[in-house]
Amino acid sequence: MSRELVVLSHLRWTFVWQRPQHLISRIAANYSRCWFVEEPEPTAGLTEPRMRSEHAGSVTRVWLQVPEDGEQGYDASACERYADSMKALVDPADVTAWLYTPMALPIVRQLGCKKLIYDVMDDLAAFRFAPAELILRQRQALREADVVFTGGRSLHRSVSDQRPDAHCFPSGVEPEHFSRAIPLRNGRSRRRPVAGYIGVIDERIDLDLIACLADHLPDWEIRMVGPVVKIDPECLPRARNLTYPGPCDYTELPTELSTFDVALMPFALNEATRSISPTKTLEYLAAGLPVVSTAVPDVVADYDGIVDLRDDGKQFACACRAALEHQDAARAQRVTKILFAQHWDSIAARMAAHVGQSRPGRSTAQETA
Repeated sequence: MSRELVVLSHLRWTFVWQRPQHLISRIAANYSRCWFVEEPEPTAGLTEPRMRSEHAGSVTRVWLQVPEDGEQGYDASACERYADSMKALVDPADVTAWLYTPMALPIVRQLGCKKLIYDVMDDLAAFRFAPAELILRQRQALREADVVFTGGRSLHRSVSDQRPDAHCFPSGVEPEHFSRAIPLRNGRSRRRPVAGYIGVIDERIDLDLIACLADHLPDWEIRMVGPVVKIDPECLPRARNLTYPGPCDYTELPTELSTFDVALMPFALNEATRSISPTKTLEYLAAGLPVVSTAVPDVVADYDGIVDLRDDGKQFACACRAALEHQDAARAQRVTKILFAQHWDSIAARMAAHVGQSRPGRSTAQETA
């Protein structure tokens, strides 16, 4: 196996702890060094770009600080700077590149890495503010990768025409981490019920549903925990029983979830959610919580009969009240089996095995950008 791993991501290692962090923190153990390259960071007061790096557990973060008024994202200039920086740090002949955003593909090309892995974790082209050239880069990355993984059923279908050999690995969970919420919840004093969401609050959240839910559950607290990204915070619905505590560190999630009575997945059904496979589904279940969700395709396919699927705020409110009154023993048994099968340790090991068995050498011919 290659000596060094270079991961190229649109997310920051220190942002919400999710699929890249769970997988790479485990897979990094197979390499002598792991570099986690992050999207450029616009920085106030900066007149010239500058490279930054720092050790963060099993990885070394690398990111480019750029002036706020300059180009952003993995543009041509940024990719060239990243490539020059990485060439000074690693031997490209002995490097595996692991891609999370196809916009960073030019860096891989300039490095000439030994092997390219593409983990398709989201339909990034459907997200707000997506670069116009992302669809082209996606097609190129799928063609050039030696191994392709996808983070869910819908994503797998979306790439299967171009990469029928892609491996589907939906996201997992650390049950032992989240199950700590159960005894904490059982030991707390009673107060008004809480229906809560934990995750990024962005264009994927149905804000009208949240407002309606708060209106139909006036005796509950509706708690939306997480950073607000890509939407104006002034657009968030407001109500006396609706709270926004802000981000919560991964280590503190069990404690936060112990205060919930029902977990929410209030996703809008739009282009940005048509291919998502929410990691939080398993985290909520491992924390011993009943879950209410809109009918996101992957949730319907994987958790029908386990997650309560509803359409609007009024129906969400009915489901929340019902969850307080009924315990489903059969559902609990099904959840236990799912959590055992979907442990991050197992997923990372199986993905690493595919990488180890693969042979580099897919086409590197480039389309005209």
